[in-house]
Amino acid sequence: MKQKREESGLSLRAVAEIVDRHHSVVGKMEQDRRKIELMEFIAYCQAIGADPHEGLDILLCSPKGSR
Repeated sequence: MKQKREESGLSLRAVAEIVDRHHSVVGKMEQDRRKIELMEFIAYCQAIGADPHEGLDILLCSPKGSR
């Protein structure tokens, strides 16, 4: 998530403002230190210009997603 955000040219604080969350919450989501709700994930993806479908595919193929 962080890599994609950085590629979009947005700071952590900018994304936090867009998704209406505190920057520490967004940081924890990016660091996998906080569970992310589906609607939060979609809002995050939209904020950084990423396709939520692609993101879900990546999560489902990751070792944690295959449990």
